[in-house]
Amino acid sequence: MDIRAALRGKTTVLMGKNTMLRRAIRAHAERTGNEQWLCLLEHLVGNVGLVFTKGDLAEVREVIAKFKVGASARLGSMAPNDVSIPAGNTGMDPSQTSFFQALNIPTKINKGTIEITADVQVVKVGEKVGASEATLLGKLGIKPFEYGLIVLKVYEDGSIYDAKVLDITDEDLGGYISAGIRNIAAASLALDYPTLASIPHSIVNGYKKVLAISVETDYDFPLAQKVKAFLADPTAFAAAAPAAGGGGGASGSAAAAAAPVEEEEEEEEMGFDLFD
Repeated sequence: MDIRAALRGKTTVLMGKNTMLRRAIRAHAERTGNEQWLCLLEHLVGNVGLVFTKGDLAEVREVIAKFKVGASARLGSMAPNDVSIPAGNTGMDPSQTSFFQALNIPTKINKGTIEITADVQVVKVGEKVGASEATLLGKLGIKPFEYGLIVLKVYEDGSIYDAKVLDITDEDLGGYISAGIRNIAAASLALDYPTLASIPHSIVNGYKKVLAISVETDYDFPLAQKVKAFLADPTAFAAAAPAAGGGGGASGSAAAAAAPVEEEEEEEEMGFDLFD
């Protein structure tokens, strides 16, 4: 009821017997001829319901997850989480120490009541709750479990997806798209098959080859002039490089002398790019 109240106006939560839900879906398909909903039938098993919404699915799931109901540990139920009993006074009289002894919980008698001397885990996640654990937790008034609605599947336009798709963010999608474009570009370059992803790389690679030919021959064009000028006289570009450490004298001269060597190794430091 809390979930219905929080989502009222934009979302409808429908809970009912699975037989009736399946019958309603089949009747709708027969009456309208729209069979897209029939894929839901195989998922209407167990304690499930349907949530109809036109809002943001991630936001709806967040609202649903906010509401939980505390529940006692029942005999034979599967523990959805670990259960521990904290240290401290229980308020129980000494005649009930047998419950603690059965679970190997260290206790002592303090002012006529049983006191637990250390935190103890009594049930692990996925285990069945035993009779002693259920009785002791009930006597201590501990409700260790929480129950609520969990989104299992997402239905849209006749397709059903796992609820994990709601965890995908815009950044994740951008990363997947970028990775796909890189893979397409790599495959296209390896196959010599031009695509929108590989053409920019092909142009740059072609320019590098033309530039290499120009450097090795007398052929010249404007974009290769700076490269040839630098190779002919690297010291002419030393003045453009910042002095290392800002010092003068011998150290400044050493920095100026080292600058051309670094510029020969990295073309980015020559003061121009491939398309200047």
